[in-house]
Amino acid sequence: MRVLVVEDEVRMAGVLQRALKEEGHAVDVAGDGPQGLWLATENQYAAIVLDVMLPGMDGFELCQRLRESGAWAPVLMLTARDGVTDRVRGLDAGADDYLVKPFSLMELAARLRALARRDGRVRTPVLVEGDLRLDPAAKRAWRAGTELHLSPKEYSLLEFFLRHPGQVLTRSQIIEAVWDFAYDGGSNVVDQYVNYLRRKIDGPFGRHDLETVRGMGYRLRQAGSG
Repeated sequence: MRVLVVEDEVRMAGVLQRALKEEGHAVDVAGDGPQGLWLATENQYAAIVLDVMLPGMDGFELCQRLRESGAWAPVLMLTARDGVTDRVRGLDAGADDYLVKPFSLMELAARLRALARRDGRVRTPVLVEGDLRLDPAAKRAWRAGTELHLSPKEYSLLEFFLRHPGQVLTRSQIIEAVWDFAYDGGSNVVDQYVNYLRRKIDGPFGRHDLETVRGMGYRLRQAGSG
């Protein structure tokens, strides 16, 4: 899934970005409140990790303005404060959960999975297309009952296809959803990873469901479409 991290402390932002990328997420980073608000309203994120103490606009105000604008991505708020008042204020501003610094990166990842699991506005519990099945919360996928062993990026790519079955997805759309703004390589990385994915979801099962649409991009064929 695509995650926005709003954190002004450069070292902490880098740690969070690396940890979430290792979980297979595409991660964008904002270093202040106004930039975080702009990114969160201009892009669709599966979750937002939001620090309370930010220059330009604190996390409480940012979260409240997001909700007022109709942006409902789950927000996990980070705070160095452990007072009940600050926790209540964050939840009242529209945050879905919070973590008190210092925290475990494993717990952060688990909290994000829990938010995705319970937030039906953002993610469905299980994605199914024919005999392909993917569980976003457990980060597991199967074909014809056989579990698929995918790299984090292959998993994210399959998830994106399963969220848009039958649709032609351009390389630019795939890069925007599966990679992040920091990616500056060419679109051939999409071709490379689509081939990796084909070898795991099609080849062993004698299928050809991940189609190339010449001059346009790729499409995951819908079940029963011939």
